[in-house]
Amino acid sequence: MNHNILTRSRLRLVSCTVVVAVVVVVVLVVVVVVVVVAVAAVVAVVIVVVVVVVVLVAAAAEVVIVVAEVVVIVVVMVVVVGSKVAF
Repeated sequence: MNHNILTRSRLRLVSCTVVVAVVVVVVLVVVVVVVVVAVAAVVAVVIVVVVVVVVLVAAAAEVVIVVAEVVVIVVVMVVVVGSKVAF
């Protein structure tokens, strides 16, 4: 009878240990998944920000180029018209 009680005790202890181990593993897996998803989200946001900045810089450069072209055309026209008026 005493041996039977000890065996039940050990079985309960082993069962509890297995349950705790499974819970710990599940929690660790969930934490790893959450961290991976969070890192992926941060990387995605950084990529989007970089793309937006590159597009804005390219657009600004294009505006500067267009303005420079207009300025060159106006200067050339003024020089040509001024030279015709002078002669």
